[in-house]
Amino acid sequence: MGKKIVILNGSPRPHGNTVGLIEAFQQGAEQAGHSVTRLDLTRLGIYPCLGCDRGGMDPSSPCVQKDGMEKVYPAYVEADIVVLASPLYSWSVSAQIKCVLDRLYALGEGETPVGSGAEKEAVLLMAGASAPEKSGPQMAMEYFKVVCQGIGWKWKGAIYAKARNLGDIKGSAQLEEAFQLGASLK
Repeated sequence: MGKKIVILNGSPRPHGNTVGLIEAFQQGAEQAGHSVTRLDLTRLGIYPCLGCDRGGMDPSSPCVQKDGMEKVYPAYVEADIVVLASPLYSWSVSAQIKCVLDRLYALGEGETPVGSGAEKEAVLLMAGASAPEKSGPQMAMEYFKVVCQGIGWKWKGAIYAKARNLGDIKGSAQLEEAFQLGASLK
């Protein structure tokens, strides 16, 4: 039986290099029998966390803010695998991804925490202008590993593609790597 995968797309470009990685990964995952839900975060209108500590009271709607996270929460809770897909921005993931990570905090608040990350696996798909051996991609990977550790996600892998300009991802080896990573998930 296939797993449920949620892809949180933190790229503001609808046809950018990050989306190329997403599409390759998704194709591999679906061919392996997994179901994939892709959420394009830029289009969901998600606001930053207020730090109010009032979340988690209603498991069906964990945060006091009612915005695009209403689509993210159920997909995240149901998912076996969480994929963060992001361009490399300022040595880390995009603000769209960071905002969602902050807002997932509401799932752990309240008397009955829901959506614990302990049973979830995680993948990072990232494209950026820096070469993989440079500090930017390395810092982003380390950040992702820290997030996995903090939330309790089980690290399943990451793909980083050096791709600066729109379309640079076409024909790159990382597309095949992303496909194979999606296809290899069990």
